[in-house]
Amino acid sequence: MRLDDLDPSSNVSDQGSGGMGFGGGGGGPLGLIFGLLPMLLGRKLGCGTLLIIAVVGYFVMSSGMLGTGGTGTTPHLSGQQNGTAGANVACDTQDELFACRVLKSTEDTWSQLVQNYRPATLNFYQGGGQSGCGAAQSAMGPFYCPSDQGIYLDTSFFQQMERKMGAGGDFAYAYVIAHEVGHHIQNLAGIAGQVRKLQAQSSEADGNRLQVGMELQADCFAGVWAGLNADRIEPGDIEEGMRAANAIGDDTLMKQAGRAPVESMFTHGTSAQRMEALQRGIKAKNPNACNYLQGLS
Repeated sequence: MRLDDLDPSSNVSDQGSGGMGFGGGGGGPLGLIFGLLPMLLGRKLGCGTLLIIAVVGYFVMSSGMLGTGGTGTTPHLSGQQNGTAGANVACDTQDELFACRVLKSTEDTWSQLVQNYRPATLNFYQGGGQSGCGAAQSAMGPFYCPSDQGIYLDTSFFQQMERKMGAGGDFAYAYVIAHEVGHHIQNLAGIAGQVRKLQAQSSEADGNRLQVGMELQADCFAGVWAGLNADRIEPGDIEEGMRAANAIGDDTLMKQAGRAPVESMFTHGTSAQRMEALQRGIKAKNPNACNYLQGLS
């Protein structure tokens, strides 16, 4: 994907190497699981994570995955491009610079689609960091926090996508960021709040179905961004995106974890659904086509 002509977004920050992890001590998978529970239980956000709640206990040792977490919304927090004296500098590595340019492209696109668009802040960290929704850890993968309207990313996830998921490529990495921006759009539009409210009144299975709708809509929004930037798409890019969408389907992840897929436990949609959602957005180039939560009230 050709983005070299774009200046990096200014809505970025870099926390550097944190290693804060979860809790007061004890690492390993159990520490990660218990640290994730406050973010996962109750479905307070509603847009879920690509870390499947249903299989967190036995799948956490696999590759890191995209995620979301936290509750509520607060005014937009401006990011830092170059930081201050002694601070970490964002966009100073090849992967970070690419991510910063992807974010700038999404800002240019969504500002034309959403009136008075307020961009999300892209926050880099290495190993461990802190978000408005609590601790961040690389094993969580990229996630969106509505409390500070921030996207949190350890760019080592890109290598994990390639090596552990077979889903490498620049467009696949851009899709990851555009998906999280999709959650930001849902937050700005009030969709995330409506879903949280409905989930609080729903059974677990019904709440999961709403969450699937949120994730598919975010995939579709990512496709809308890609479709509206078709002049930047290069041969093989769409195939990279489809491989990534396929790799993160609930059914595929559960099978890889050695478990039979159970539809009532799905929180992000099947591989086929995720590929369809991304493709729908690419073809339609219109967010109104992403009606996976039709009838939400």
